[in-house]
Amino acid sequence: MFRFLVITAALVCCLEAAPRTLRRPHLRGGSRIVGGTDADIKDFPYQLSYQYYDYHMCGASIISEDWAITAAHCSDGVYEDEVSLRAGSSIVEEGGEVYEVARIIISEQYDWYTIDNDISVLKVATKFRFGDGIAAIPLATVSPAVGTLVTITGWGATSEGGYSPLQLKQVQVPVIDHDQCSQAYEQYGGVTDSMLCAGLSTGGKDACQGDSGGPYVANGELVGLVSWGLGCARPKYPGVAADVANLRSWVTEKTGI
Repeated sequence: MFRFLVITAALVCCLEAAPRTLRRPHLRGGSRIVGGTDADIKDFPYQLSYQYYDYHMCGASIISEDWAITAAHCSDGVYEDEVSLRAGSSIVEEGGEVYEVARIIISEQYDWYTIDNDISVLKVATKFRFGDGIAAIPLATVSPAVGTLVTITGWGATSEGGYSPLQLKQVQVPVIDHDQCSQAYEQYGGVTDSMLCAGLSTGGKDACQGDSGGPYVANGELVGLVSWGLGCARPKYPGVAADVANLRSWVTEKTGI
């Protein structure tokens, strides 16, 4: 089963643009952290729920008082007045503070077919009010080394094809060698320089549908954005993320960060 990590099942019927047939396994829309544990937003205050008409669609992260970051495939085909960002809540779709989105910018190099350059930034209409449970995370300047443990957070089911819990989840997985990951996905065109991979060879821990756009964090920095993969937490198929360090110059160009 391929995964399309952008949209929850409840929203698929409502979006104008249906998931396209991809050369790669599906993106991670809907929501899920597999093999994870409960998380408190106070420990992950940068985490956002990117919502489409008040329903959770993707993850996102706060990177300044004015800007958030997510995957391009989460923003592709949607308009600013259709989406919002919920901050400061461990429970999806309730609590915390909701921020309207004033501007969506998708990478000009984003390729929906290859899922390359899967990055977008969102400017909020009013500044994030930093405090308990709401804070920015710095962007990585160097890609994490192989073996580095990354923490992935998001809301979602705990097994492939399962249902989404209300509580924020977290899971840790190691970064995988780029060439090894590309070989695993050879039949889908491999992975590009704008991507990084993380997971266990035995499977069991991963992000999945609805976690799209959410954070990969290592050493207190945002190193990746949940992007795509085959199934969820399957052996030999690590999760693939947009490599933030590789794409940071684009973020700086658009946001000044």
